[in-house]
Amino acid sequence: MEDKLLSIINRMIEKKNGKIINSLNGNASLMHDLNFDSFDLAELTVRIEDEFGVDIFEDGFVRTVSEILEKIQ
Repeated sequence: MEDKLLSIINRMIEKKNGKIINSLNGNASLMHDLNFDSFDLAELTVRIEDEFGVDIFEDGFVRTVSEILEKIQ
Protein backbone atom coordinates (compact mmCIF):
# COMPACT_ATOMS: atom_id res chain seq x y z
CA MET A 1 0.00 0.00 0.00
CA GLU A 2 2.76 2.45 0.93
CA ASP A 3 4.71 1.53 -2.20
CA LYS A 4 1.70 2.32 -4.38
CA LEU A 5 1.18 5.65 -2.63
CA LEU A 6 4.88 6.47 -3.01
CA SER A 7 4.63 5.69 -6.72
CA ILE A 8 1.59 7.95 -7.14
CA ILE A 9 3.28 10.82 -5.28
CA ASN A 10 6.52 10.43 -7.23
CA ARG A 11 4.71 10.44 -10.59
CA MET A 12 3.12 13.72 -9.60
CA ILE A 13 6.43 15.16 -8.37
CA GLU A 14 8.16 14.15 -11.61
CA LYS A 15 5.39 15.81 -13.61
CA LYS A 16 6.22 19.05 -11.77
CA ASN A 17 9.94 18.49 -12.50
CA GLY A 18 10.64 18.04 -8.81
CA LYS A 19 12.99 15.67 -7.05
CA ILE A 20 11.41 12.29 -6.35
CA ILE A 21 11.42 10.90 -2.83
CA ASN A 22 12.77 7.50 -1.79
CA SER A 23 10.39 6.86 1.08
CA LEU A 24 7.28 8.25 2.65
CA ASN A 25 7.57 10.48 5.69
CA GLY A 26 4.27 10.38 7.54
CA ASN A 27 4.80 13.88 8.89
CA ALA A 28 5.42 15.35 5.43
CA SER A 29 3.01 18.14 4.59
CA LEU A 30 1.42 17.73 1.18
CA MET A 31 1.53 21.46 0.51
CA HIS A 32 4.70 22.57 2.28
CA ASP A 33 7.04 19.58 2.03
CA LEU A 34 5.84 18.07 -1.25
CA ASN A 35 4.94 21.45 -2.79
CA PHE A 36 1.49 20.32 -3.93
CA ASP A 37 -0.96 23.06 -4.78
CA SER A 38 -4.74 22.77 -4.86
CA PHE A 39 -4.69 21.36 -8.40
CA ASP A 40 -2.16 18.71 -7.34
CA LEU A 41 -4.33 17.77 -4.37
CA ALA A 42 -7.32 17.34 -6.67
CA GLU A 43 -5.26 15.11 -8.96
CA LEU A 44 -3.92 13.17 -5.96
CA THR A 45 -7.49 12.57 -4.80
CA VAL A 46 -8.48 11.16 -8.18
CA ARG A 47 -5.39 8.96 -8.45
CA ILE A 48 -5.85 7.55 -4.94
CA GLU A 49 -9.55 6.96 -5.49
CA ASP A 50 -8.76 5.11 -8.74
CA GLU A 51 -6.08 2.99 -7.07
CA PHE A 52 -7.60 2.36 -3.63
CA GLY A 53 -11.29 3.18 -4.00
CA VAL A 54 -11.12 5.78 -1.22
CA ASP A 55 -11.94 9.49 -1.32
CA ILE A 56 -9.27 10.88 0.99
CA PHE A 57 -11.02 14.25 1.33
CA GLU A 58 -14.48 12.82 2.07
CA ASP A 59 -14.31 13.67 5.79
CA GLY A 60 -12.35 16.89 5.50
CA PHE A 61 -9.01 18.25 4.37
CA VAL A 62 -5.98 15.94 4.44
CA ARG A 63 -2.71 17.70 5.21
CA THR A 64 -0.06 14.99 5.67
CA VAL A 65 1.09 11.71 4.20
CA SER A 66 0.15 9.87 7.41
CA GLU A 67 -3.44 11.13 7.13
CA ILE A 68 -3.61 9.63 3.64
CA LEU A 69 -2.19 6.33 4.88
CA GLU A 70 -4.82 6.20 7.64
CA LYS A 71 -7.60 6.67 5.07
CA ILE A 72 -6.39 4.00 2.63
CA GLN A 73 -5.65 1.30 5.19
